[in-house]
Amino acid sequence: MPLRHIRIVGSGLIGTSIGLGLVQRGIQVSMVDSDAHSEKLARDLVQSSSTEVPDLILLATPISSIRSALETEKSSPVKLGFMDISSVKTKVKVDVTTSGLPTTNFFPTHPMAGREVGGAESARADLFQGRPWIVDSEGVDSELAGAGQELIEILGAHPIEMKSAEHDQAVALVSHLPQLVASLLAGQLSDAKDDWLDLAGAGLRDTVRIAGSNPKLWREIISSNSEAIKPLLERLIADCSALLVDLKDEENVAHVISRGNEGKSKIPGKHGGKAREYTYLPIVIKDKPGQLAALFDECASAKVNVEDLSIEHSPGQFTGLITLALSESDSEKLSDHLRKKNWSVHAARSSLQ
Repeated sequence: MPLRHIRIVGSGLIGTSIGLGLVQRGIQVSMVDSDAHSEKLARDLVQSSSTEVPDLILLATPISSIRSALETEKSSPVKLGFMDISSVKTKVKVDVTTSGLPTTNFFPTHPMAGREVGGAESARADLFQGRPWIVDSEGVDSELAGAGQELIEILGAHPIEMKSAEHDQAVALVSHLPQLVASLLAGQLSDAKDDWLDLAGAGLRDTVRIAGSNPKLWREIISSNSEAIKPLLERLIADCSALLVDLKDEENVAHVISRGNEGKSKIPGKHGGKAREYTYLPIVIKDKPGQLAALFDECASAKVNVEDLSIEHSPGQFTGLITLALSESDSEKLSDHLRKKNWSVHAARSSLQ
């Protein structure tokens, strides 16, 4: 049946983003939160409510609050049942089993989307566009699972069926371990000299971006999925120890970098497809206001699609290097266009190295 009304319990980044996305597509949303201030902010942002019985109750609370949310909500009227978006699935399934709610009435899911900043104030209606959304429909009422998948597709995500135990192992590798590595690396900067940090380029900034994440949220995630994370950390520590022993051995260092190249190349492109092969076009610009905006105006004028970019600029330097990632044909088109406009364009290359 077409979705008409969703009750969302939890007014953080994910819950409010879901609410914003659904309202944009004409679905009524009721935002609920145990914190009155968060609930009011989410309601003001989403601008929707309904007295109708909801089709689904979606639990968007932290993992530690799922049990209490179930206790509060399991007697609420609902047409089809419950759905969650927790980042660790096996613990939540245990909580459902012990809550007395029939497991057929609970659809475990997890959107692979987020931001390093949290709260309703950071919510975006397009947060899930093109993103994978894990679902475990084993033993779930078919009508409930169908409605949940409809919700996912309405938000622009694509559902991927995966059992909960496998999900927890997968996200330990692709989400939880990267968070810990970024936080550990950023922690090394705490006592660094300010003038050293002034030298930081895109490499450091990209690597520590997610180190700005919420400690309260992540302590729950890591603790809940510690069994899957522990062997990954042990292997990483072993690799670091082996590198440390032979740090002066150039072949050993080259092997570490090559292994990294190999791993990075396996990350798929958009929508889980084959990773795109880009051409990288370097452009030197002057360090003055409006240069980056002017460059993107030229990109629009040339009718090319920029897939990514990096910026390198050192303190006191009067120029900066912008490297644009484009398709090979767009790179050639933009290069010709910019040279005619007297921009400082350099030879394109097939990799960032």
